[in-house]
Amino acid sequence: MLRRIPALLLAVCVLAAVPGCASRSADTNWPKSPQQIYGDLYRAVEMRAIFPDSKTFADAVPKRPVKDILTAYKAGDYSDNAALRRFVLANFDVPGVQPAPKPGLTQSGPRLGLLQHIAALWPHLTRPPLKPKPGSSALALPYPYVVPGGRFRELYYWDSYFTMLGLKADGREDLIDSMIGDFVSLIERYGHVPNGTRTYYLHRSQPPLLYRMMGLSDVTDPDVLKRRLAALRTEHRWWMSGSHVVTMPDGAILNRYAGGTDTPRDESYREDVLTARHSERPPGAVYRDLRAGAESGWDFSSRWFADGRHLTTIDTMDVVPVDLNSLLYGMERTIASQCQLLDDAACAKHYTAIADKRRAAIEHWLWDDELGRYGDWDIVKREIRPGVTAATAYPLFTGVASRAHADRVARIIRHDLLAPGGLRTTRVDTGQQWDKPNGWPPLQWIAVEGLRRTGHTLLAQIIAHRFLHTVERTYQNTGKLVEKYDVERAKPGGGGEYPLQDGFGWTNGVTRALIAQYGEARY
Repeated sequence: MLRRIPALLLAVCVLAAVPGCASRSADTNWPKSPQQIYGDLYRAVEMRAIFPDSKTFADAVPKRPVKDILTAYKAGDYSDNAALRRFVLANFDVPGVQPAPKPGLTQSGPRLGLLQHIAALWPHLTRPPLKPKPGSSALALPYPYVVPGGRFRELYYWDSYFTMLGLKADGREDLIDSMIGDFVSLIERYGHVPNGTRTYYLHRSQPPLLYRMMGLSDVTDPDVLKRRLAALRTEHRWWMSGSHVVTMPDGAILNRYAGGTDTPRDESYREDVLTARHSERPPGAVYRDLRAGAESGWDFSSRWFADGRHLTTIDTMDVVPVDLNSLLYGMERTIASQCQLLDDAACAKHYTAIADKRRAAIEHWLWDDELGRYGDWDIVKREIRPGVTAATAYPLFTGVASRAHADRVARIIRHDLLAPGGLRTTRVDTGQQWDKPNGWPPLQWIAVEGLRRTGHTLLAQIIAHRFLHTVERTYQNTGKLVEKYDVERAKPGGGGEYPLQDGFGWTNGVTRALIAQYGEARY
């Protein structure tokens, strides 16, 4: 029996697949971000830190027409911070100003078991289809979706794959299919999946994991599968265009994360301006590298620092990252197999060929034979950057690595990245959140699955059990599942641009999936 998702999912034309289908992928047709709309008002609110979190005003919704708000602002005197705050609160619905329910659950009596707690969190993190209010930075979404939690009020790209792992384990295929439908809708409107569903995220994406999400779906309807395949091919074209493409010294084609625009990020406006001021480079170049770092999902990490230590030296666009290229290899192999399934032999042959070329290039340029690890290529220095990071597991996860290389990666993971509470992100403590001592749920899953599929089952099990112990210990102490953990001391993580968030979508998902594999009876 065929499983079908809502008929509306089949009603929208597929970009680049249907002649005459209107495209909104050109930048000029995209809705403007808050800093573009509000100009001087936006800069004043952000640079004077009227709200502690730079994302707050980016997510605010105007209470009256934008033109009227800007006219009133220009006519008034808001040099005093208190006056400016009153003006904003009078003219905008501002998230987080009024107390809001915590994404974690509270209960009297004994604490729920971890499995029960995660199952109870899904309804609290699920949102209905969204039609944004006029002037909102939110993007429309046709189907229900799950948010990470806390300050992350919208649908995020790579977060969602790891969230879906838990939804799958809890039998919520309905949400998996509806979220895939939202992502397909985004590709059809914008040509790619944005970092998150806000106008200010439109110029960048995140690690391309939609093909893995589709692999979690049980849908067999051929019309739905064709539409999803068309979306993947459109997304692949986006990654294979413009600044994302890098030609290696031998002519091979690989990819990098790219910045999109040379302005501060709306959601981190003040932070980016201050970083650029303390850098010795032109502000626009710094902003592009900050945006590229955000596109990587690792915002921020010593991986992207020219000196390996300081954010002011960020040079993300000078890096050919092993994780991105491994995921694109996986996408290309998936497109080829889906084309074969739909009897499109020419398509299958084409994507198989480019996947094979990418795999060869990864093995040649991103493999460090001396240390036995995968790494990131420095375009300027023409060498692999120093330092072992959790990204070394991606070629195992996506099937790039040979057995011999996987064996050596397993050894270096055990020696350099295995911590008492799970998998370290890097070996460098910079104060940034994507560095030591933090361990992140998605990276635990990538490593565990990569090691398991290459035959290193014991090490995979060790990482899983250590991380689950960290999550369980933190939950028993705090009642929360948080976005990141200190895996050196088995406690909540820290660092980065904002306070630790709880909720938390991908932690719930990875924890639930690991429990399903490694010890359901304990939880």
